[in-house]
Amino acid sequence: MKKLLTLAALSAAFSLQACGPSYVRGSDDPSIDKYAMSTSLDKVDLEKLFKANADSLFNSNIAIRWQQLENAGKSQNVAIFAIQNETSEHISGQLSTLLSKFETDLINSGIATVVSHERQMQLIEELQIQESAAFDPARSAQLGRQLGAQYFITGKIYDAAERNNDERRVQYFLFMQCIEVETGAIKWQNEAQVTKGLMN
Repeated sequence: MKKLLTLAALSAAFSLQACGPSYVRGSDDPSIDKYAMSTSLDKVDLEKLFKANADSLFNSNIAIRWQQLENAGKSQNVAIFAIQNETSEHISGQLSTLLSKFETDLINSGIATVVSHERQMQLIEELQIQESAAFDPARSAQLGRQLGAQYFITGKIYDAAERNNDERRVQYFLFMQCIEVETGAIKWQNEAQVTKGLMN
């Protein structure tokens, strides 16, 4: 009788666990990536922002020029600097992911030589440049020259956040640029947008 009661209790406990939330893998449930869980940036948002900017960059005049120079044996060195977060959201990790995606695609495209991100960090520390100053053209040009880069790619992200009772909406605006180190001229610029919300 005691054994039966113990088995019944265990069975009830497992039943209760089965009714509650459970952890799943994306490979088991591909739809898990589709749902927004916050107003922060997630995988779907990052892919949208990346695709909009990458498509624009790789179809731009400067990318075509880099390919021509690469074909002529005159590869251009490109550095990728941090995206400056001007939003009210804590999205530093997401921006680092976005930057890594740019770096990976640029390397794999073969249209330019990408300067090591680790080397950039070393020089930034040596020059004592704060992250917020990475967008400063004069200081970025100095850093670019020390890295041996002819161009650098960087960006800024802004937001417009609104709240109405229990509802919240955050609109993100990401601006990416490619700047020529020698002249400070902007050779490419693009804007991409994403909106997230908490709605009743």
